[in-house]
Formats: sequence, structure tokens, C-alpha cells
Amino acid sequence: MASLVGAILGLVEPGVIEQIIAGEVEGMKIGPELLLLLAILLLVPLVMAFLSLTLKDSINRWANIILGIVYTGGALTDLPVYIAKPSAHGILMWLSALVASALIVWYAWKSKQKA
Repeated sequence: MASLVGAILGLVEPGVIEQIIAGEVEGMKIGPELLLLLAILLLVPLVMAFLSLTLKDSINRWANIILGIVYTGGALTDLPVYIAKPSAHGILMWLSALVASALIVWYAWKSKQKA
């Protein structure tokens, strides 16, 4: 959810719409590959919410740990972007994504497995 809100907020930053019309945003060419990657990144939390209801506890626990680590790592690799071009809403969204994904890993790791 944080990534979706961050994307929407990013659209209203000055100059972004012009970049999108030109087919490039922050040096990245907008193409099918980028759109597919963004779609996957936005769908993972939705799929994980569904899987948390349907998977066995031990599998769900490890899925949350693994994907939580991936998302936490992704958030950490985005840090230079927010340092280079700081904005209050960008830092808030980045920090909330980092904390949420780290807490998912923490609680999944600490949860007791049912025997």
C-alpha cells in the first residue's frame, strides 16, 4: 500500500507528468518491462495477504520472512534516492515501507510454529 500511495504522490511532483509523456521517468525508459515490474511489486502485498489466510502456518511464516527481507532490502537500496532528492512525503513513505517490512520479518521470525 505504501508503494501505491508513494507512486500516486510522485505523480503530482512538478515535472513528473512531462517525463511520463516523454516516455522516461528519472532516467528509466517506460516500457512493458518496467510496467510489468511495477505491477508485480504492487501485487505482492495483495497476494501475501491472501496467502496468509490459505497457507499452512510454517509455509506462511517463511514466505513472510523471505519476502519481508526482499522488501526491506529494496527499501534500503532506495535510500540514496531519498537522500539525493529529499521530500517530506517521499521520506515518510520510504520510512513506513522500511519499518513495515522489517516488522513483518521480526514478527514472522518470532512467531511460534504450531506443532
